[in-house]
Amino acid sequence: MYTHYFRLKEKPFSIASDSSFLYTGKQHSEALAHLLYGISSDDCFVLLTGDVGMGKSTVCRGLLEQLPEGTDAVVVANPCISVLELLATICTKLEIEVGEVVDDEQPYLDALTAYLLEVHVKGRVVVLIVDEAQNTSLDQLEQLCSLATLESLNKQLLKIVLIGQTELSQILNQQDASRISKYITSRYHLLALDQKSSAAYVQHRLIVAGAQEKIFSKAALIRVFELSHGVPRIIDVLCDEALQSTYLRKKYMVTAGDVDKASGKVLGNVVEKKIEITRKQLWAKVLCGLALFLVFGGTLSWYYSQTIVPSVRGQRAPVVAALPKIEMADPVPVIVEVTEEEAVGPEQPGATIRIVPLEVNE
Repeated sequence: MYTHYFRLKEKPFSIASDSSFLYTGKQHSEALAHLLYGISSDDCFVLLTGDVGMGKSTVCRGLLEQLPEGTDAVVVANPCISVLELLATICTKLEIEVGEVVDDEQPYLDALTAYLLEVHVKGRVVVLIVDEAQNTSLDQLEQLCSLATLESLNKQLLKIVLIGQTELSQILNQQDASRISKYITSRYHLLALDQKSSAAYVQHRLIVAGAQEKIFSKAALIRVFELSHGVPRIIDVLCDEALQSTYLRKKYMVTAGDVDKASGKVLGNVVEKKIEITRKQLWAKVLCGLALFLVFGGTLSWYYSQTIVPSVRGQRAPVVAALPKIEMADPVPVIVEVTEEEAVGPEQPGATIRIVPLEVNE
């Protein structure tokens, strides 16, 4: 195991959600603050979305550890088949006794409402966190909306946090889900890390794992960003395999070559496909630019031929005033003397020609 070799306390790039490794960069800090504010304020329906591997589950773990005092949280992570199963799961998580199990939603709703009222009287707040919420049906989302409207003395009895992939936002933007979308009072979408944040993310996880020295070279960190495109989960997988490759080489510094070698194992031919796509896109842009240049050039040429040339043709010749006639004296003949050295031709530099006036005897 490379952890002992690099003198680490644990694996720094495990893909398991661990709040101790939560990177407190701008985006993830804002996402966590967004959820905490939604829970502590009057908001009753909070939404957190992001593509696969952006760190939503890790943010959720951080949320559970930083809940305000007097808050009880229940997490529904697995998608439920029906509304009845969703209600039954919530009651089970909150340890609510429903009595005899029946195929009816109402007993679960009555028991849950009574529990929320009882907890509210004690001054506590209940938060329902639905992870992977993009897998819930519209009927289940409608039921969650109904739960969010439960209130006592203008205070919501249940706070709901939906965490899901980008498809969740697309589902909520559908016309059938317009009513549900109106109940969402706060939204936040996680994006990929930029190059600077990507390098800081790697260093953060290494430090948390106990690293005392620099392990990744600057070139390796740049290569990690280029191959992962700033997606935290891909960064974790790449760095974990790169550490293993460096350990097998018996070196203490991860290089860009180690990252490339790791990408071949964990990403397969994804990198080559992306490079091929990039080249095709480059050629498409070049051809598109050339076509635009030809069209623009042809248009410009036609414009000048239709405007400037006709105007030139229609102009009148300038009127030149008649010059006074100057009577010249009889021309004086001259003799041009050219020396032999000067007769080498007009291409000889420095050649001079002397003009000697010819004396004429009357």
